[in-house]
Amino acid sequence: MPEPLADQVMRKIDQAAELYYRLVLVVGPPGTGKTTALREVRKRTGAPLVNVNLELSRRMLDLTERQRVLQVPRLLGEILKEAEGDRILLDNTEILFDVSLRQDPLRLLQGLSRNKTLVVAWNGSVESGHITYAVPDHPEYRRYPIRDLLIAGPEAMA
Repeated sequence: MPEPLADQVMRKIDQAAELYYRLVLVVGPPGTGKTTALREVRKRTGAPLVNVNLELSRRMLDLTERQRVLQVPRLLGEILKEAEGDRILLDNTEILFDVSLRQDPLRLLQGLSRNKTLVVAWNGSVESGHITYAVPDHPEYRRYPIRDLLIAGPEAMA
Protein backbone atom coordinates (compact mmCIF):
# COMPACT_ATOMS: atom_id res chain seq x y z
CA MET A 1 0.00 0.00 0.00
CA PRO A 2 1.49 3.39 -0.97
CA GLU A 3 2.35 5.87 1.74
CA PRO A 4 -0.29 8.63 2.13
CA LEU A 5 0.79 11.83 0.38
CA ALA A 6 0.65 13.96 3.56
CA ASP A 7 2.93 11.45 5.31
CA GLN A 8 5.37 11.58 2.38
CA VAL A 9 5.41 15.37 2.61
CA MET A 10 6.05 15.33 6.37
CA ARG A 11 8.98 12.94 5.87
CA LYS A 12 10.42 15.11 3.07
CA ILE A 13 10.11 18.26 5.25
CA ASP A 14 12.32 16.58 7.84
CA GLN A 15 14.86 15.69 5.13
CA ALA A 16 14.80 19.23 3.71
CA ALA A 17 15.92 20.74 7.02
CA GLU A 18 19.44 19.41 6.35
CA LEU A 19 19.77 20.68 2.77
CA TYR A 20 20.97 23.88 1.15
CA TYR A 21 17.71 24.27 -0.78
CA ARG A 22 14.89 23.49 1.65
CA LEU A 23 12.41 22.77 -1.13
CA VAL A 24 9.90 19.93 -1.28
CA LEU A 25 7.94 19.52 -4.51
CA VAL A 26 4.58 17.75 -4.34
CA VAL A 27 4.36 16.56 -7.94
CA GLY A 28 1.27 15.18 -9.63
CA PRO A 29 -1.32 15.94 -12.27
CA PRO A 30 -4.33 18.04 -11.29
CA GLY A 31 -6.81 16.11 -9.16
CA THR A 32 -4.31 13.78 -7.49
CA GLY A 33 -4.64 15.13 -3.94
CA LYS A 34 -1.85 17.69 -3.71
CA THR A 35 -4.05 20.40 -2.17
CA THR A 36 -5.66 17.92 0.22
CA ALA A 37 -2.20 16.77 1.33
CA LEU A 38 -1.03 20.38 1.84
CA ARG A 39 -4.13 21.07 3.96
CA GLU A 40 -3.38 18.02 6.09
CA VAL A 41 0.24 19.14 6.53
CA ARG A 42 -1.04 22.60 7.54
CA LYS A 43 -3.21 20.95 10.23
CA ARG A 44 -0.27 18.92 11.54
CA THR A 45 2.35 21.69 11.49
CA GLY A 46 0.48 24.99 11.65
CA ALA A 47 2.44 26.14 8.57
CA PRO A 48 0.70 28.79 6.45
CA LEU A 49 -0.84 27.68 3.16
CA VAL A 50 -0.42 30.35 0.47
CA ASN A 51 -2.42 30.56 -2.76
CA VAL A 52 0.39 31.88 -4.98
CA ASN A 53 -1.84 32.71 -7.97
CA LEU A 54 -4.08 34.89 -5.80
CA GLU A 55 -1.40 36.63 -3.72
CA LEU A 56 1.02 37.30 -6.57
CA SER A 57 -1.64 38.49 -9.02
CA ARG A 58 -2.99 40.94 -6.41
CA ARG A 59 0.44 42.50 -6.08
CA MET A 60 1.01 42.71 -9.83
CA LEU A 61 -2.29 44.43 -10.72
CA ASP A 62 -0.84 47.93 -11.05
CA LEU A 63 2.41 46.89 -12.74
CA THR A 64 3.22 46.98 -16.43
CA GLU A 65 4.21 43.74 -18.15
CA ARG A 66 7.89 44.71 -18.00
CA GLN A 67 7.64 45.60 -14.30
CA ARG A 68 5.97 42.25 -13.60
CA VAL A 69 8.85 40.35 -15.17
CA LEU A 70 11.35 42.24 -13.02
CA GLN A 71 9.31 42.25 -9.80
CA VAL A 72 8.07 38.63 -9.53
CA PRO A 73 11.03 37.39 -7.46
CA ARG A 74 10.81 40.34 -5.06
CA LEU A 75 7.02 40.12 -4.74
CA LEU A 76 7.07 36.38 -4.09
CA GLY A 77 9.83 36.96 -1.53
CA GLU A 78 7.61 39.51 0.24
CA ILE A 79 4.72 37.05 0.33
CA LEU A 80 6.98 34.47 1.95
CA LYS A 81 8.38 36.97 4.47
CA GLU A 82 4.86 37.89 5.54
CA ALA A 83 4.00 34.24 6.15
CA GLU A 84 4.70 33.21 9.74
CA GLY A 85 7.09 30.38 10.54
CA ASP A 86 10.01 28.62 8.93
CA ARG A 87 7.82 26.32 6.80
CA ILE A 88 5.48 27.59 4.10
CA LEU A 89 3.11 25.58 1.92
CA LEU A 90 2.56 26.96 -1.58
CA ASP A 91 -0.44 25.92 -3.67
CA ASN A 92 -1.85 27.16 -6.99
CA THR A 93 1.56 28.02 -8.40
CA GLU A 94 0.57 28.10 -12.08
CA ILE A 95 1.25 31.84 -12.38
CA LEU A 96 4.98 31.18 -11.93
CA PHE A 97 4.96 29.31 -15.26
CA ASP A 98 3.20 32.09 -17.17
CA VAL A 99 5.33 32.66 -20.28
CA SER A 100 4.83 36.44 -20.14
CA LEU A 101 6.59 36.57 -16.74
CA ARG A 102 9.75 34.96 -18.16
CA GLN A 103 10.71 33.16 -14.94
CA ASP A 104 12.47 29.89 -14.28
CA PRO A 105 10.04 28.59 -11.64
CA LEU A 106 12.32 25.93 -10.18
CA ARG A 107 15.30 28.28 -9.85
CA LEU A 108 13.07 30.96 -8.31
CA LEU A 109 11.66 28.53 -5.74
CA GLN A 110 15.09 27.12 -4.95
CA GLY A 111 16.47 30.60 -4.28
CA LEU A 112 13.59 31.42 -1.95
CA SER A 113 13.94 28.09 -0.13
CA ARG A 114 17.35 28.93 1.31
CA ASN A 115 15.84 30.70 4.33
CA LYS A 116 12.56 28.84 4.81
CA THR A 117 11.36 25.35 3.99
CA LEU A 118 8.97 25.57 1.04
CA VAL A 119 6.52 22.80 0.20
CA VAL A 120 5.20 23.49 -3.30
CA ALA A 121 2.35 21.91 -5.27
CA TRP A 122 3.67 21.21 -8.77
CA ASN A 123 1.17 20.25 -11.47
CA GLY A 124 3.17 17.84 -13.51
CA SER A 125 4.67 14.42 -13.56
CA VAL A 126 7.80 12.45 -12.85
CA GLU A 127 9.19 10.54 -15.80
CA SER A 128 12.55 9.01 -16.63
CA GLY A 129 14.60 10.96 -14.10
CA HIS A 130 12.87 14.30 -14.70
CA ILE A 131 9.96 16.33 -13.41
CA THR A 132 7.82 18.08 -15.96
CA TYR A 133 5.26 20.84 -15.94
CA ALA A 134 2.63 20.85 -18.69
CA VAL A 135 3.10 18.75 -21.83
CA PRO A 136 5.63 19.07 -24.65
CA ASP A 137 4.63 21.70 -27.23
CA HIS A 138 2.68 23.65 -24.58
CA PRO A 139 4.15 27.16 -24.15
CA GLU A 140 4.54 26.65 -20.38
CA TYR A 141 6.25 23.24 -20.70
CA ARG A 142 9.22 22.76 -18.38
CA ARG A 143 11.44 19.74 -17.76
CA TYR A 144 14.04 19.48 -15.02
CA PRO A 145 16.37 16.67 -13.90
CA ILE A 146 15.37 15.21 -10.54
CA ARG A 147 18.86 15.19 -9.04
CA ASP A 148 19.03 17.05 -5.73
CA LEU A 149 15.25 17.55 -5.58
CA LEU A 150 12.98 16.30 -2.80
CA ILE A 151 9.80 15.01 -4.40
CA ALA A 152 6.59 13.67 -2.91
CA GLY A 153 3.74 12.55 -5.08
CA PRO A 154 1.08 10.02 -5.86
CA GLU A 155 3.68 7.99 -7.75
CA ALA A 156 5.17 7.41 -4.27
CA MET A 157 8.88 7.72 -4.82
CA ALA A 158 11.01 7.04 -1.77
